[in-house]
Amino acid sequence: MSPPPLVISDEVAAARAAGHPVVALETSIISHGMPWPENLETALAVEAIIRGAGAVPAAIAAVDGELRIGLDAAVLERLARSADILKLSRADLAYGLACRLTGALTVAATMIAARLAGIRIFATGGVGGVHRGAEASFDVSADLNEFAHTDVCVVAAGAKALLDLPKTLEMLESLGVPVICFRSDVFPAFWSRSSGLPAPMRLDTASDIAGFLDMRQQLCLDGGVLIANPVPEHDEIPYAEMARYIETAIAEAAAGGVAGKAVTPFLLAAINRLTAGRSLRTNIALVRNNAQLAAEIAVSLAARVSGGGPSSTLDAH
Repeated sequence: MSPPPLVISDEVAAARAAGHPVVALETSIISHGMPWPENLETALAVEAIIRGAGAVPAAIAAVDGELRIGLDAAVLERLARSADILKLSRADLAYGLACRLTGALTVAATMIAARLAGIRIFATGGVGGVHRGAEASFDVSADLNEFAHTDVCVVAAGAKALLDLPKTLEMLESLGVPVICFRSDVFPAFWSRSSGLPAPMRLDTASDIAGFLDMRQQLCLDGGVLIANPVPEHDEIPYAEMARYIETAIAEAAAGGVAGKAVTPFLLAAINRLTAGRSLRTNIALVRNNAQLAAEIAVSLAARVSGGGPSSTLDAH
């Protein structure tokens, strides 16, 4: 069997070889989650935050048939500027690579690629989940099933508030996926610090999270972990206020016949318009916040290895 078409950047390869912490980054945020030029500005700022915290960023995308782990500024700009970048998830990642196409990766596809590259920590904005009306449409994000069997820890501001959050949490529980809320007793709702739903579990430090991940490895528990990190208080939009914008955007999508992978980008753009740009500013703030926490977790895991802790015999980055 041929090895996967991984192309790992020199910076990421050197970090992996030296046992230094690495944080994976999703590129669908760049191509489909934010407008130009905020998308590129945010991507570069997030990488700077991760480096500043002592870790190495590894943005991941399919580029001309190669699964690239760690992207240079030119590729990031291409992903940010181009209007024809594919959105690749588990179902079509192999297709995109086999056909030598270029695509930004969703949470599910990034988890797959990160695991192939030996990267255990991944920062994003929000994860996918059970869509509203899924009992009729059967629209459930591939992200949830990916968590069930891909051993990557994902730091996000909860699930996107566009979703059916109670059903999303219920499905994660059914799949055996741990959901850890960081310094909060409630599950966050992307733009908002509280969805009103209780936190399944709570941890308050990056070191505690690293210890939890280490214990899962000792127990040989497979699958991923969701770290739900609330947006900073001064950046949030309260959930009750966001609910009004979300309902309006969903109605616009239904009237326009928007479906499939196009739904989330359409709704994000509509909500940005309805909030006069506030939602985008909050989105940027939460992505930066998640990158900081993810880097701190990765650094803590690396310290446990170098200090001869329990995970020293395992691949903990």
